[in-house]
Amino acid sequence: MKNILFVLLVLMAHTTSAQDNTTLQKHFEAYYQQMRAQGDINGVINAMTHLNILSPSEERKDTLAYLYLNNNQHLQALNTIGFETNASDSDMAVNIKALSLKSLNQPKRALEQFEILFSRQPTAYIAYELADLKIQTGDNEGASADIEYGISNATDEMKHAFYERQQPYEVSLKAAFYHLKGLVQYNMNKDNIDMAIATIDEALAIDPGFNLASLSKQALETRKNEEGQEK
Repeated sequence: MKNILFVLLVLMAHTTSAQDNTTLQKHFEAYYQQMRAQGDINGVINAMTHLNILSPSEERKDTLAYLYLNNNQHLQALNTIGFETNASDSDMAVNIKALSLKSLNQPKRALEQFEILFSRQPTAYIAYELADLKIQTGDNEGASADIEYGISNATDEMKHAFYERQQPYEVSLKAAFYHLKGLVQYNMNKDNIDMAIATIDEALAIDPGFNLASLSKQALETRKNEEGQEK
């Protein structure tokens, strides 16, 4: 008789716990929707954190990391889904890792993630990220291959954003590739500055308002003049 009572008590406790979790989950699902409606990103993150604890899943974890990424909380995003390269990661998780590592100035580790994304679905946008990161890490030959892919596959409608000015701006993605091509040409042959300048001029011909390309051209022209004076 005592054994039967004990089993009944355990079953009742389990049922009560399950009901409590279900009630809490419904509460935080409603809270999540309300925070979204109010545009309260911290509230949305808080709700998703509770939901992931109550009913954990890879989808919820990826969503939480994505929310951190959009809120420029890159370390928190990586702490949520991990820093390591994982072949089983969803496309969303790989993208979050790539962008967060890039923002945290970890170009080599970011490059690994962008390589995975490119292997799954190559696009001109990912090729640009690869080329940019390879230039930063000294792989100019690898960057050249990505640049040529990008020039061939970027359409006139594709844009890339830049942030070196106080006011961010967008330029043609193809122009952005020609800018990188000029930089690579200079890195690989510093004795032929004119070739690099001519390539950057191609970028400016496509998008005359490309401020970063103008700055790069000015820097190369200054370098050319300095070398002329030294001779």
